[in-house]
Amino acid sequence: MPRNDELNIVFSERDGCGIRQPHDDPLVIMLRVEEFNIHWVLINNESSTDIIYLPTFQQIKLDRKKIRHFTSPLVSFTGDRIVPIGIVTLTVIARPYPTQVTKEIYFLLVNCPSTYNIILGRPALNRLRATTSTYYLKVRFPTTYGVGEIKGDQLLAREFYQVALASGENHTWVINELEPIPELSKTPQEVEIISGDSTKILKIKMTLPTPEKEKMISFLRAK
Repeated sequence: MPRNDELNIVFSERDGCGIRQPHDDPLVIMLRVEEFNIHWVLINNESSTDIIYLPTFQQIKLDRKKIRHFTSPLVSFTGDRIVPIGIVTLTVIARPYPTQVTKEIYFLLVNCPSTYNIILGRPALNRLRATTSTYYLKVRFPTTYGVGEIKGDQLLAREFYQVALASGENHTWVINELEPIPELSKTPQEVEIISGDSTKILKIKMTLPTPEKEKMISFLRAK
């Protein structure tokens, strides 16, 4: 097999088999998230964040302890604003087997009406190294065993798009007053409790937003 970073991802006219043309339908797929098959996932290249809606989070019965603090509001292209409940890291599997890839993805947890369960934006697509074709309604990505592919459901996408239009939903969000999301790391951060004393070290394993991390360090040093 060629190396993962040497795979060529291309689309051809053969990929249009079964797609009704012409069309302007959105790309709606199914993803495996935390051992659950999540349908009605909207691929949105214009969204600068990945979103999971509260009803979806509740239905897959995830521990609320996974939710971390996040304060920056989201703003839509129409000017609507909403503050996320928090941020959560979820395991996403883009399949089918064996051409599948598994990644940890940061999702903002949002409580507002939505026809879709998840909005997959640029951060997740870039992390999956995915290439999308709205014309052929497909997502392709490199894997250890070749190029993986997920097909969109055109009929379902068309139906959901009409519902979303009728209800005036927004699915393109950007983070206002951007709070940087840290890179995933398995290595704990070492912090000197007493400045200059390398014998007294605290290891912070969990990833925290910078303000909360600074407050924790200041509190421990004050002790």
